[in-house]
Amino acid sequence: MQAAGVPKRAGAGERPLDADGVLRVLRTGEFAFETGGTLPGVDIAYETWGTLDADAANAVLLLHALTGDTHVARGISDEPGWWDGFVGPGRTIDTDKYFVVAPGMVGGCNGTTGPGSAAPDGRAWGSRFPFTTIRDSVRLEERLADALGVDAWHTVIGGSMGGARALEWAATLPGRVRRCVPIAATAASTAEQIAFAQIQTQAIRLDPDFAGGDYYRAPAAGPGEATGFGEGPVAGLGIARRMAHITYRSDVEFDARFGREPQCDEQPLGSPSLDRGRYQVESYLDYQAAKLVGRFDANSYLVITEALMSHDVGRGRGGVEAALGALEGIEFFVAAVDSDRLYWPAQAEAMAAHVPNRPNVEYIRTPVGHDGFLTDVEQLSAALKRTIFAD
Repeated sequence: MQAAGVPKRAGAGERPLDADGVLRVLRTGEFAFETGGTLPGVDIAYETWGTLDADAANAVLLLHALTGDTHVARGISDEPGWWDGFVGPGRTIDTDKYFVVAPGMVGGCNGTTGPGSAAPDGRAWGSRFPFTTIRDSVRLEERLADALGVDAWHTVIGGSMGGARALEWAATLPGRVRRCVPIAATAASTAEQIAFAQIQTQAIRLDPDFAGGDYYRAPAAGPGEATGFGEGPVAGLGIARRMAHITYRSDVEFDARFGREPQCDEQPLGSPSLDRGRYQVESYLDYQAAKLVGRFDANSYLVITEALMSHDVGRGRGGVEAALGALEGIEFFVAAVDSDRLYWPAQAEAMAAHVPNRPNVEYIRTPVGHDGFLTDVEQLSAALKRTIFAD
């Protein structure tokens, strides 16, 4: 396996590859997916912050959520990270003490191999990309750990889908995880969570421009590159994002921010025809959809969403309770968002009740909803510094 440099993020210029917050790629060999598909090679995009100790005991694996990416913290880049106030020198995950690694999940579109990447025939994988599970993600991230010389992670941490990935790391490779921190996550995707996700995947597949997943017009992406942004089923992807974002926020926040107010001078009551203006909340959802369409590939959204639908830490392990109860020797820190209506706090409580160290669930208290794991994660700082990051 060979680590290779790729173009730096905006504003980084020609910075050294060992600098904080610089995108790089590990090129690995053939990979067999859990359900039988194969790829002749997989690129794993990742970023790091801090310095790995001589004994590699200070390495922290940080795993992104569904449409997240590797850029957790600014580092030397000019681009803010999605946990900028949480990761960095002197912060909760102190990069003066810890070596933080953030990989992109397989199937994505931000440098790690995904449907928009080039197949051996030069075309994008598209519909030929294998069905992917959270366990596939873990097995590929294991290759990254090996390449970096990390035998066991000090901590594996993530929010939402990142929390599912963290939990799967503990269950799949328990000898390589000392501490596990799932935030706003669950041990298995529930029927309701799968139902919400199915609406999103159908919105994409039923878009006339989906073309069976082979809609790419631009040249297929090479190693460490991405393609598919703004191509193909953009209307369907936008609808999927609208649906998802409703579950990421709370009704309390929507009412407080938007109520029934019209968007600027638009008139939601309409006219004698079917035309009408928008409410503010509709404009907000339109904005969120447009943002995602401009930075994410629809096929990647499908692959990763269905990987999360498949998440079940108890599958093949005697069920969730048995799988969690077997994780002796791993210190768990479980956190939930009190207003989360996608991953209910009760699901975090059930998870914490079945892991061997039986931690109390720590709460992010916010009206925001599920996205509180992004907007208000620093509420967990004191508890994390007292327990997980006390050394």
